[in-house]
Amino acid sequence: MEIPFTKAHGARNDFLLTWIDEAPAADLPAAATAICDRHTGVGADGWLLVSRLDTPPEGADLRIRLFNPDGGEVEMSGNGTRCAAAFALANGYNGSEIRILTGGGAKHLRLLEQTGKAYNFEMNMGQPRVHPGEERCALTIGDDIYDCTLLWVGNPQCAVFVENFDFDWRTVGAAIERHPRFPNRTNVSFVKAADGLNIDVLFYERGVGETMSSGTGSTGAAVAAILRGFTGRSLTVRTPAGPLEFRWPANDSDVMMNGPAEIVATGKYLL
Repeated sequence: MEIPFTKAHGARNDFLLTWIDEAPAADLPAAATAICDRHTGVGADGWLLVSRLDTPPEGADLRIRLFNPDGGEVEMSGNGTRCAAAFALANGYNGSEIRILTGGGAKHLRLLEQTGKAYNFEMNMGQPRVHPGEERCALTIGDDIYDCTLLWVGNPQCAVFVENFDFDWRTVGAAIERHPRFPNRTNVSFVKAADGLNIDVLFYERGVGETMSSGTGSTGAAVAAILRGFTGRSLTVRTPAGPLEFRWPANDSDVMMNGPAEIVATGKYLL
């Protein structure tokens, strides 16, 4: 069968987007693995299935489901949700604000700027959750102990604080992702404090591996850095793909993120 897709990226975290009624009726995990493969498929960090909501729950306009390249369905992606908003605007949605229902809750996006098929959005990432005792905890990987903050920002995050990136962080990230502490696996970010306004972050995402950027991973890293006093409540997360801006006004408020989304291709995948 032919699967129509649009390819978009949010800070080089790339996704394929398909309307749900144009996707296969069965075995979505296998289809996700095939279409996301970078050698035999189109290639992406994830596949988003988008539904229009005629009777919107919670005031949402769209619902999205996200499948990783390993076929696993996960709660959400911050960068992917911005891509879904860009997809909606490119397909006739009118308005500068849009609410999207994800597996991590409803997200409200506001269009800040548009140039062609490149968009910039403000997006609420929800209220992060940090369980008692997990603001600062230690994980043992081999002979090394890593200083971590465990939290939920719509999906599970483990922010690992490091002094530099001069170690095999990909291998460590893979080990932490599947650590016994996380029966459903976790996303991993490696965080280096730069100054009171910036942090540098690398990402190893659950079911994906290394990514150039991550909206939820950046959110987790930003919240962890604020809780530890490395930054104020407004900061820039510097990713390998470029910066994402965050504000967390208070512990009981939503985290707000500003970031890009750009549509780069459309086509059909032959499954």
